[in-house]
Amino acid sequence: MSELFGNEPLWVVALKALLVFVILVVYTLFNIWFERRVVARMQHRVGPNVHGPFGLLQSLADGVKLALKEDIVVKAADKVVYVLAPILATIPAFLAWAVIPFGPEVRIPFTDTVTPLQLTDMPVAVLYVLAVTSIGVYGIVLAGWSSGSTYSLLGGLRSSAQVISYEVAMGLSFVTVFIYAGSMSTSEIVAAQEDLWFFVPLLPSFIIYIIAMVGETNRAPFDLPEAEGELVGGFHTEYSSLKFALFFLAEYINMVTVSALATTLFLGGWRAPFGLGQINDGMLNEGYWPVLWFLGKTLGFIFLFIWLRGTLPRMRYDQFMAFGWKVLIPISLAWIVAVIIVRKGMTDGTFDRQTLFVAAGVAAVVLLISLFIPERKKPEPVPTSATDGATAPEGEGPAAGYPTPPMPEQSWNRKEGVRR
Repeated sequence: MSELFGNEPLWVVALKALLVFVILVVYTLFNIWFERRVVARMQHRVGPNVHGPFGLLQSLADGVKLALKEDIVVKAADKVVYVLAPILATIPAFLAWAVIPFGPEVRIPFTDTVTPLQLTDMPVAVLYVLAVTSIGVYGIVLAGWSSGSTYSLLGGLRSSAQVISYEVAMGLSFVTVFIYAGSMSTSEIVAAQEDLWFFVPLLPSFIIYIIAMVGETNRAPFDLPEAEGELVGGFHTEYSSLKFALFFLAEYINMVTVSALATTLFLGGWRAPFGLGQINDGMLNEGYWPVLWFLGKTLGFIFLFIWLRGTLPRMRYDQFMAFGWKVLIPISLAWIVAVIIVRKGMTDGTFDRQTLFVAAGVAAVVLLISLFIPERKKPEPVPTSATDGATAPEGEGPAAGYPTPPMPEQSWNRKEGVRR
């Protein structure tokens, strides 16, 4: 961790904070355009192409339109909480970027000041990111509660359960990174990947994190808090104008945040891709070049988000929650134990590289075989009477095997196959 953190002039800190804010806003506008263009190409459409070159100003036009629309506050809303909720969802999305490294130490143009391309750092920087991003869910929950709408309330409750579930798996995927890097500082984790990016030895953690980050950001196929087929718009159903735009902004900044965290922890951060880093004595890992590598890697994850949205259908809520608690978390715990044993064995000389490769191959084969084992389903109970929620026998009655409990004044006559 650089000694410059905490000892820089105030104007340097203010300049870096302003640049982070500008980069995030511009990157968000670009990502909205990028998503619309990519999904349009997937669906054989044109996408935005009128406002500005290649339609690049379409996102800006939509933002201005949202800001100028009439701001409606529903009568049943708790007005103070209703207004604060989108702000509470947006601010933590920006705060998380305080510890994300964009590059190495550079000299500020037209001055003699040298500074890291990172606002600040701390020994527990990754835990700070988790803490700050988890605050954002309060904005979603309070938005659902304060709107005075059943649909919004259900969307907010879904979101709280979803974020809690998948944040556990996300946090567990970080543990192995801490073990390998020996630190929770983001700059030191990037420095530890100078020779080998962590996604290679920690591939299961990388995959678990990618799944968890999609669930954490409420993106398809995990966008259950705003499932329009069930909950209209979910937690932001009753929002309009600038307050709705803040939720929109928070979602896209959170996408970039989790992408930047994945880049920092698993893909070498701002370091150049394999092979390019050695060109001209590491020239591409010095100066302002690393900013391009960092933004390019995050854009790759943004494309993954868009690809998933354009191809996968939404999961059922019970399937989604069961996958988080019954699959991701147990696998994460088992993988942490395995990494600890391997690291200890390699330090003591108990394991050699050949033994590790054999063990990894056996584990991969066992995992592949387990994927083809069908899940054992419990037999459904057979109702004994109409009051038990009787199901019409197949081919009998209007239900034809579908569960249709009788109305209070009705009873099911199985012999005649009619209701009385």
